[in-house]
Amino acid sequence: MRTTRPPETLPGLLGDTAARDYSSKLSRFNAFAEPELRQAIASLQLQSGMRVLDAGCGTGEALQWLWEATRPNGEIVGIDLSAAHASAARERAPPGTQVLQTDLSEAPLPPASFDLAWCVNTINHLRDPAQGVRTLIALLRPGGRLALGQSSLLPDMYFAWDARLERLTNEAVRRYYRDRYDVDERRLTAVRSILGLLRGAELQDVTARTFLIERVAPLGPATEAYLLQTIFRDTWSERLRPYLAADDYAQLTRLCDPDLPEFALRRPDFHFLQTFTLVTGRT
Repeated sequence: MRTTRPPETLPGLLGDTAARDYSSKLSRFNAFAEPELRQAIASLQLQSGMRVLDAGCGTGEALQWLWEATRPNGEIVGIDLSAAHASAARERAPPGTQVLQTDLSEAPLPPASFDLAWCVNTINHLRDPAQGVRTLIALLRPGGRLALGQSSLLPDMYFAWDARLERLTNEAVRRYYRDRYDVDERRLTAVRSILGLLRGAELQDVTARTFLIERVAPLGPATEAYLLQTIFRDTWSERLRPYLAADDYAQLTRLCDPDLPEFALRRPDFHFLQTFTLVTGRT
């Protein structure tokens, strides 16, 4: 069975292909949100001996956390479309963990063979999320659970002291994604309906729980690295210039520059909020 996406297949909604590499961004997010992600895994009350799939495992940090929750007899399998992500995940995976570089729809995994499918910040990259959910459900044993996790179902708070600039920046990001990937806001924000995805799949005992990721100044190294590199530079930066008025872009640039006194992450009143929502259901 093939373990890579055939060239004729369309890329994911956000341009994902086997060659796409978000490794540094994923690693920074996992380091930043590790306490809350571990709390979410703990809420599942996994047991030793369970077989767990991490669908869209990225750079593999959660493989370790899932392994710790199911040891000493658990079995963890990770899959990711990106070759770079799968390679990074293999390097940090616990002993005995299998990592496959494959498309979810073509994963060489036997049906009804997992107790839990853990899928975080992945379903929004699929062109057909409902089909992705059905594929994951088919991999679950009777009574197995599907756990869909997604960050930022509510708007993140970056500039507590300037809600206007924060709103304009978020709107600029949406406009950029609309133009970059040719998708409208409804499709970009459809991930907010992950509860509906699981209810639509007729799973039992569907529940939702949202964890608050809250950081205040002074920031730890993992938080500063994530916000500075992944948000301020990778997500905002020059790409937002066409979508903001000149004065607003100049103000945003000053807040994002660590060499300037206005740098947001060094302000004593910096207060950051982000959410992580975990929706689970049972077959």
